[in-house]
Amino acid sequence: MPTPWSLTEPRWAADSSRFTLLYNQRGHRVMRLLSIDASTGDVTPIINEECPTFFDYAAKTFLHFTSAGEVIWMSERDGWNHLYLIDAATGDVKNPITRGEWVVRGVDRVDDDAGHVWFRACGIHPAQDPYHVHHARVNFDGTGLTILTEGDGTHEVTFSPSRDFLIDTCSRADLPPVTELRRASDGALILELERSSAAELLGAGWLPPQRFTAKGRDETTDIHGLIHRPANFDPTARYPVIEAIYAGPHDAHVSKRFRVQSGVGHLTELGFIVVQIDGMGTNWRSKKFHDVAWKNLKDAGFPDRIAWIKAAATAHPEMDLDNNGRGVGIFGGSAGGQNSLAALLWHGDFYKAAAADCGCHDNRMDKVWWNELWMSWPVGPWYEESSNVVNAHRMPDGCKLLLTVGEMDENVDPASTMQVAAALIKAGKDFELLVLPGMGHGAGESPYGRRKRQDFFVRNLMGREPRW
Repeated sequence: MPTPWSLTEPRWAADSSRFTLLYNQRGHRVMRLLSIDASTGDVTPIINEECPTFFDYAAKTFLHFTSAGEVIWMSERDGWNHLYLIDAATGDVKNPITRGEWVVRGVDRVDDDAGHVWFRACGIHPAQDPYHVHHARVNFDGTGLTILTEGDGTHEVTFSPSRDFLIDTCSRADLPPVTELRRASDGALILELERSSAAELLGAGWLPPQRFTAKGRDETTDIHGLIHRPANFDPTARYPVIEAIYAGPHDAHVSKRFRVQSGVGHLTELGFIVVQIDGMGTNWRSKKFHDVAWKNLKDAGFPDRIAWIKAAATAHPEMDLDNNGRGVGIFGGSAGGQNSLAALLWHGDFYKAAAADCGCHDNRMDKVWWNELWMSWPVGPWYEESSNVVNAHRMPDGCKLLLTVGEMDENVDPASTMQVAAALIKAGKDFELLVLPGMGHGAGESPYGRRKRQDFFVRNLMGREPRW
């Protein structure tokens, strides 16, 4: 087989006449289950999964051989991530195990004796946020789908040793955890065990993030995000807005669980409103939603993000997007660092100040497994089209940029940031560069790195010098 990225999951047949391998072709557009004859070496594809874009092997691979000579296989072939029952001898699909406009988030257990798959799903309750994780069970033949969790939130469960019962904890960004005892056979509620309260937090001035939904670039697809406000929020005042971005296609990144610390309080408490959004190109929606990232990491869902922020500002006029001409800020690290600079390069009419930490600014020089999964192989012109290094000259005059990087970063090569800096200098662009000696990946989240980011946004979005 040509250019294998990996050959994994070796498994011998019971009579040792053959063995199977999972073949992932470099470029990640072909995934096959291969049968190799032990006597002749002849190779026969049992399952041949070919995608016009990419096969998300990092998050959406599942392979299980049943005791009845079948294979449970994960695929997005119908546009949504689902499970299929396949004849292990012929490769014929016997039936979809799951189906619908929702996705299988992961498989927790396969019970061969009972013919059941226990799994996690997103979007299975149509009226809820499609990123909420629910737990369910289904028969191998696709019948008997039973959703075991119910509450409007994201769920974590623990089963009793007999698997007759489960403890379900449900929470949401604006809902403290609720813990229930449920029956595993049908998901029926037996009793509520505990309901957390945020009363003391609220009494101390804590504000929960606000969930907000708006239409994306196609004016049809719902885009979901959070709005974080200062604890001393005044609804009659106007606040500059900063987006905290991480648009890595391997996941969705806006937290759905209840958290007291959001990770952006160091900015909201200075008087900023901070937003977080999952735009197109990120994971755990439809395949079409995810495919926006293919050969196109510079997109980063920005058309959806900008539409969402504008809709949020219309609904909440305390969000000051013009900000006396200073515009909207953005920050992120790693893939988020790449995204933050890209915001200025391709959307500098909206985002005016970016703090980019340890960014993968050119996908040709970062870790191969992550970048090729979305950008494909062989390397083509689309790599340059998404390169912050190649496109550094596009940064509009008047935009403000802070680059931070850890000298000892072992995840994303610090040279990536240095190449951007060199290209900006060559193009005559003004920017700030902070190299943090002895620090590794994510150095911008160190106490010193955060303080310098705070200073940067106070100066460039509030128009004053920091006073600490």
